[in-house]
Amino acid sequence: VFQVLRQLYRRLDYINRRLLHKNPQEQPIMRFLLAVIALLGSTNSVTAFAPINHHHHPTQQINTALAAKGGKLSVRPIGIGSCAPSTVITNADMEAVHDTSDEWIRTRTGIEQRRVLVHEGTRKIIGTDGEETETPETLRTLGIEAAKNALEMAGKSPSDIDLVICATSSPDDLFGDAPSIASAIGIEAGKCVAFDLTAACSGFLFGIVTASQFLTNGASQNALVLGADALTRWVDWDDRNSCILFGDGAGAMVLTRSDENEGLTGSEDGFGILGYAMHSNGAGYKDLNCIYKGEPKKISTPGEGTVVEDGSYDSMGMNGRKVYSFATREVPTVLEEALEQAGISVDEVDHLLLHQANIRIMETVASRLGMPMEKVITNLNKYGNTSAASIPLALDEAVRSGRVKKGDVIACAGFGAGLSWGAAILKWG
Repeated sequence: VFQVLRQLYRRLDYINRRLLHKNPQEQPIMRFLLAVIALLGSTNSVTAFAPINHHHHPTQQINTALAAKGGKLSVRPIGIGSCAPSTVITNADMEAVHDTSDEWIRTRTGIEQRRVLVHEGTRKIIGTDGEETETPETLRTLGIEAAKNALEMAGKSPSDIDLVICATSSPDDLFGDAPSIASAIGIEAGKCVAFDLTAACSGFLFGIVTASQFLTNGASQNALVLGADALTRWVDWDDRNSCILFGDGAGAMVLTRSDENEGLTGSEDGFGILGYAMHSNGAGYKDLNCIYKGEPKKISTPGEGTVVEDGSYDSMGMNGRKVYSFATREVPTVLEEALEQAGISVDEVDHLLLHQANIRIMETVASRLGMPMEKVITNLNKYGNTSAASIPLALDEAVRSGRVKKGDVIACAGFGAGLSWGAAILKWG
């Protein structure tokens, strides 16, 4: 009831503000709905979409939620690329590891197989001379290949790129992979700024919004945004419920700034991001995390010595039920926020592209938005949950297959550890 009323309030709020040009707070039915929602839901849920004054009880938990949202940005997504490891682990393979079955995994998650980086793995590549060679297969090399594919589609050379953002929570280099990826694809030293961004499964979504700010304000002309993760390095392979979910991969998108003198015609207005909304709430970090775990190491300083730490991380921990509840509750809402910022309705969306975590989450979100599953882009069955890589991996396939065409409107949403969640409405090309 709470979710239905909240969505009804959002729809009526949109109609009043955008179509009737009225203040929703002056409408009796809106005030009534708001009062009912406030009784049914938490204070934090209501403040996420309604400007009300609340009197907090001193014993209430401090609100740790943060948010950022905005409308049209003068950028265009013009290239997409991806790359996945060569090693495939199927559900049938997992039957030899755990007391599970292909049917059990498939019906609960939608996953049939996953791609994984393996110890000292290699992949075959064709050089410019046509010769086939073996090269190390790491997260960084996956990112390099994805970036090259995106640049090729965009028709851009490495020298055109002046901003590189790599969204990852599992880099090969703890200090960041973006600079070395930029160098490896041929970007000249000193001609580009490159840095990593960590926001787990929301990372790619946050990355394209961040890059778009640089482009819109004129600081950059062309940006390369990567989403790359290797969470199979951090899962507990003895835990049947979590190890079946994850895979590794990398994806990349090229964004370019839209200038007024580009000579755009017809429906091309230069706005490739129509609206966005992003949120985080650190109170939920305990439900999905990968915590630092140092081992004591004594060094022989004068006196009794000093005990420092050899650094490492524990296996990833996840409360599956709480994360599922969080995703199905917040993702429809943040998508509606982004649509409101864009000034468009759900009916005007051509495709729904969610972080590829679980098919049941996608089905629930689509249902709550009133969208048919035919509009949902997914390749979860082939790759599993690839964290920050999942959105560009799925979009790359959809664009190259011809499903997504120039001018199509795509509602994207990422969600995951932090907890963090966000949405952006893209117009492809």
